[in-house]
Amino acid sequence: MSETEMSAMLDESLTMAGVMENVAAPAVRTDIMGVRINAFDMKEAVRMCDELIRADGRGYVCVTDVHGVIEAQDDPAFREILNNSYMTTPDGMPLVWAGHLQGHSGMQRVYGPDLLMALCGVSAERGYRHFFYGGKPGVAEQLASVLRSKFPGLQVTGVYVPPFRQLTAAEEQELADTVTAANPDIFWVGLGLPKQERFMAQYCGKLDAKLMIGVGAAFDIHAGLVKEAPQWLKKIGLQWLHRLCQEPRRLWKRYMNCVPRFLWGMSLQLLREAMRSERV
Repeated sequence: MSETEMSAMLDESLTMAGVMENVAAPAVRTDIMGVRINAFDMKEAVRMCDELIRADGRGYVCVTDVHGVIEAQDDPAFREILNNSYMTTPDGMPLVWAGHLQGHSGMQRVYGPDLLMALCGVSAERGYRHFFYGGKPGVAEQLASVLRSKFPGLQVTGVYVPPFRQLTAAEEQELADTVTAANPDIFWVGLGLPKQERFMAQYCGKLDAKLMIGVGAAFDIHAGLVKEAPQWLKKIGLQWLHRLCQEPRRLWKRYMNCVPRFLWGMSLQLLREAMRSERV
């Protein structure tokens, strides 16, 4: 798909769905290398998701880390997807630290797997319905089983395992019919970044679901297929190292690219902001 086609698709998606209908997006965002990240915490993220569902709104949530910020440097259309979301949460500690340096002291990490669990807790009380899209065959079903055992009464009304390519017209119709029958409040997307964000921007408002949330590896983590990093490693911002040790062949090029580019780019941005403040 060309950049022109991607931009047209995004414009159509945002026009149809807004990124939100009936609900205003959270106002407080901080600029991290051109990506507008919400400067909030998990409690506020859950509250805003709950508010959109209760208002019968439509929107998508991007859960973004350094990888997403770097992808946005090379792809303006992808950057627009992140910036026009209902929320773009700080999934990694480096983004949180950057927000703190910009004056957002209350900003905390809103990690995809944790957001999934938090919203399942709320859903068990409110009766929200869930749909899981993505993952390898059998993973979504395994995830649904795990979540039902942890949250008695949780409603998982559908799963769909897509092919590793763009959907055909027939597959799009099949998916639309499946989602309409399932009538979910939350449509979880586990395709990995940036594929899941592009999917949500394209289909938000076209599929009969209120809130779409892209959570990447959360499907595999909560299904028990991927070992989670220790909490202390998460807190010091080295969860990426834990993942690298688990999947070195797949991830080493990504981290060799993302880590130095983020450090350099964010340092330059903070320096420019400090110089502007001094002139004022």
